[in-house]
Amino acid sequence: MSTAAAEPTQQERPRRRTLYRGDPGMWSWVLHRITGATIFFFLFVHVLDTALVRVSPEAYNQVIDTYKTPIVGLMEIGLVAAVLFHALNGIRVILIDFWSEGPRHQKKMLLGIAIVWLLVMVPALVVLGIHMAERFL
Repeated sequence: MSTAAAEPTQQERPRRRTLYRGDPGMWSWVLHRITGATIFFFLFVHVLDTALVRVSPEAYNQVIDTYKTPIVGLMEIGLVAAVLFHALNGIRVILIDFWSEGPRHQKKMLLGIAIVWLLVMVPALVVLGIHMAERFL
């Protein structure tokens, strides 16, 4: 009896079925959720620290002073990037959902939002970088 007959070959092995396909659309979906949660967290903190001004203006000023650091400046850049991607991808999702040709062109639209994102982020990085350099250098 041969051992080769007992072992299934590559063609006979059942393939694992999964919902994940590794498509660019899947990655944009994941990034859309991450950016949405990030924006929500920022808005939550923003409302809380702004409400602090009514409780104690001195405490509000102390909190605002803690935001004037290079790390928070980098977080602001991340926030701009997240808001811009979330907005552009949201338009893409709307087009996919409500335009009859949307699903057929979703990869092209994803490439389009990536290009627009880069075209807007590069000047935004320059402006934010100049602002950060003036403040921290």
